Amino acid sequence: MAVRLQDDVPLILTLEENGSCTLTPNEDLGDEPDESGENCDGASDVSMLSPAGGDCGLQHSWDITYQEAAIYLQEGENNDKFFTHPKDAKAVAAYLFAHNHLFYLMELTTSLLLLFLSLCEAPAVPPLRLDIYVHATMELFALVVVVFELAMKMRWLGCHTFIRHRRTLGKTFVLLVQFIEAIVVLVRQTSHVRVTRALRPIFLVDCHYSRAVRRNLRQIFQSLPPFIDILLLLLFFMVIFAILGFYLFSPNPADPYFNTLENSLVNLFVLLTTANYPDVMMPSYSRNRWSCIFFIVYLSIELYFIMNLLLAVVFDTFNDIEKKKFKSLLLHKRTAIQHAYRLLASKQRPAGISYRHFEGLMQFYKPRMSTKERYFTFKAMNQSNTQLLRLKDFYNFYEVVGLKWKARRSHEHWFDELSHTTFLIFKGINMLVTSRIFQFCIYAVVAVNGIWILVETFMLQGGNIISQNVPWSYIVFLTIYGVEVLLKITGLGPLEYFTSGWNLFDFSVTLFAFLGLMALAFNMEPFYFIVVLRPLQLLRLFKLKKRYRNVLDTMFELLPRMASLGLTLLIFYYSFSIIGMEFFSGVLYPNCCNTSTVTESYRWRNVSIGNKTIVEEGYYYLNNFNNIFNSFVTLFELTVVNNWYIIMEGVTSQTSHWARLYFMIFYIVTMVVMTIIVAFILDAFVFHMNYSRKNQDPEDEKGITLEKEIVKEELVLILELCKRDAKTCEIAELQKMISHLQSNGQTSVLLLGRRSRTKSDLSMKMYQEEIQEWYEEHAQKQVEQDAEGLVPSRKLCQRLGLRPRSQTIN
Repeated sequence: MAVRLQDDVPLILTLEENGSCTLTPNEDLGDEPDESGENCDGASDVSMLSPAGGDCGLQHSWDITYQEAAIYLQEGENNDKFFTHPKDAKAVAAYLFAHNHLFYLMELTTSLLLLFLSLCEAPAVPPLRLDIYVHATMELFALVVVVFELAMKMRWLGCHTFIRHRRTLGKTFVLLVQFIEAIVVLVRQTSHVRVTRALRPIFLVDCHYSRAVRRNLRQIFQSLPPFIDILLLLLFFMVIFAILGFYLFSPNPADPYFNTLENSLVNLFVLLTTANYPDVMMPSYSRNRWSCIFFIVYLSIELYFIMNLLLAVVFDTFNDIEKKKFKSLLLHKRTAIQHAYRLLASKQRPAGISYRHFEGLMQFYKPRMSTKERYFTFKAMNQSNTQLLRLKDFYNFYEVVGLKWKARRSHEHWFDELSHTTFLIFKGINMLVTSRIFQFCIYAVVAVNGIWILVETFMLQGGNIISQNVPWSYIVFLTIYGVEVLLKITGLGPLEYFTSGWNLFDFSVTLFAFLGLMALAFNMEPFYFIVVLRPLQLLRLFKLKKRYRNVLDTMFELLPRMASLGLTLLIFYYSFSIIGMEFFSGVLYPNCCNTSTVTESYRWRNVSIGNKTIVEEGYYYLNNFNNIFNSFVTLFELTVVNNWYIIMEGVTSQTSHWARLYFMIFYIVTMVVMTIIVAFILDAFVFHMNYSRKNQDPEDEKGITLEKEIVKEELVLILELCKRDAKTCEIAELQKMISHLQSNGQTSVLLLGRRSRTKSDLSMKMYQEEIQEWYEEHAQKQVEQDAEGLVPSRKLCQRLGLRPRSQTIN
C-alpha cells in the first residue's frame, strides 16, 4: 500500500500492507537534508518503487529508480497530472503496458472501428450495409477491448484516482451505455433510435494520438464563458428586432417571413448569416421603401458590430489562454525535472547527477537513443563542465534531449578538399547560385511562366483542355527549372540544398513538372492531373517580400495545428451526422416539400418544350441525411451557410418546426469552432510577426542549434561504452572519427546538435522577461506547499519510527 503525501510531489516511502516501511538496500540512493537539517533515519532517498523485502541487488534498485524518474519526465512532457503517477510496482507494470505504441494503436484502432460502424449501421451506405448481428457483434468486440483498456488504466491509476479523472470517468459512462445498447440490438435483431452513437467520438478523443484534439476542445470550453456572454447579447437584440419586425410587417399578407413571431425569429436568425438577404426584405420593401432601414440597422448591429465584437473577445480570451497554457506546461515540466533529479542525485554525490545515472535514466526514457547521443546530450546539458549534472543544468533537459548530433564539417563548402581546378569550378557555381542576380533572374522566369500559363489557359476552349502534343513553352521553362536545380545542388551540395524548405519545394514542383511532361509525351492520360500542378511554381514569388515570407512561414507552422482543428470539426460533424440520420433519414426526396416556401428547390419534373422533353430538377433533395457520407456533405454546406435555410425549411416541412433547433444549434456550434480557428490563425500570425520584430537573428530560421566540443579522450571513452554495449555501427563510426582526428593532428571535434523549432521555443524567447518571475513565483508556491505538508509528513515518519525529510528541491 503506497502512501501519498501530496499529489504534486514524488512519493518517497513504500509501505507494505502490514504498514511497515520497505527500504531499498541501496546505500547509494541520494539523500538531502531539509531546511531543519533533519533526515529520515535509514531512508536514504528510498524510491516509492523500491522492491519489497529488501533482497534485490543494487542494480535492480537503481533500475527501478531510473524507471520512476523516466516516468516523471514523460509526465512532464505529456502534461500528465502527477496525481496519476503510479503508486506501486503493480501500478508501474500497468502504466508501462498502457504507455507503449502497441497499446496506443489498439486504442486508435478500436475507436476508429466504432466510428466506422456508422457506415454499415442503418441508415447505412448501400454498398457497405451489414446484417444487424454482424455489426452488433463487431461493436461488442470493440467495446470489450475498450473495457480491457480501462481495466489497465484502473490498475495503473487505482480506483480513487480513476474516479477523479473526469475524462476517463466520462468514457466509462459512455462505454456502459453503448454496451447496453449493443446487447439490446443483438438480442432484438433490430435497430432502434440510437442517438447515443453520437458520443462515440469520445473514444477517439481519449486515445494517445488525439492530444492536440483534446487541447482544442479544452480551449473551446475555456473560451465559452465570454462567447456565451456576447451570444446572449446577440440573441437579445435578435428577439427585440423579431418582435419589432412582427408588428411592422405581419399586416402584409404577401410577406411570409414575418407573419408569425416564430417565423420572424427564424428568418432574422437566417438573416444573421446573410443567406436569405435581400429576399427577406423584398416583400416589405415593395410596399414601403423606408422599411429597408429596419434591415440596415439590424445587420449593422448584429452582423457588423456584435459578430466582430464576438471575434475580438474570443481572440483576447484565446490569447490569454495560450499564454497561461504555456506557463502551466513550462512549470509542469520544471516540477517533473525536480522530481526526477531528486530521485537520481545519490548520497555520495548529492550535488548532481553522474553520467552513469543519467545513462540509466535515458535507457528508460529514450531506449532507442544511441550511446554516443546519450553522452553528447549529457555533455550539452552540463554547462558547468563538471562530472556532475547540476539541477540548474538539468532544467534544460527537454530542450536538449531532442537534438540530433552530427560532426560539424571543418571546411566551409563540400568541395573545399577537391583539386584546385575543380574547386574553382564549383566555387564559381556556388557564387552564381547564391548571388542576388541569379535569384532575381529565376524570379523573372517564374513571373513570365505565370503570365504565359494565364494567357495559354485563357485561350483554351471547353472540352479537352489537355493538349495531346507537348507545348514548347512547357519544355523551355522546365529546362530552365531543371538547370537551376542542378546548379544549386552542385554549388551548395546535396546536404545543404535539401535542408532548406524552399529548396525542397522547388525540387518537388520541378519533379512533378517533369512527371507531367512524361505523362504528355507518352500519352499517359490517367496522370494528366500532374500537369495542373505547374502553377505551383508561382508560389516562389512570395519569397521576394518579407511579409509574404512571414505569412507562408506562419501557414506552414500552422499546418499541424490546423489538421488537429480540422479533426476537431470532423468530430462535431460526426456527432451531428448521427443525430441527423436518426431523426431526418429518408425525409428529403424529389418533390418532397410541396407545402413549404422552398418547393422549387426540391422539384423534379419533366417539361415538354416543342418536341423536346426537358427535366427541371431542383438538386436540393440530394442534401439529405440518408447515410453518413451524405450527412457530412450536407453539414459542410450548412457550415458554408449559403442557402442553408433551404435545407432547414425542407426538413422542417417534412418533420416538425422543432427541427429548426437542430440546424440553429449546429450553426452556433460551428460558429464557435470556426471563431476559435480564426482566433488561432490571428494569434499565430501576430505572435510570429512580434517574434520576427523582436528577434532579428537569421540563424534562428534554421531551427534550434547547439555546438559542443568533444576532445579525443572523450571519444575514446564513448568507444569503450559502445564496446560494452556491443554497438557495432557506432563503434565503426567512432573509430573513423578518432582516426580522422589522428591523421589531421587534431585534438577535438566540434559537434552540432540540431532540431526543428517549435512554438514552445518561440514562446521561451517571447516571454523570457516574465519566465524568471514565473519561476520565482513557482518556487515560493512550492515552499508554501511543503510547509503545509510538513506536519502530516512528520506525523507519518514519527508513526513509522522515522524522522521527516524535505520534499522538494528549489
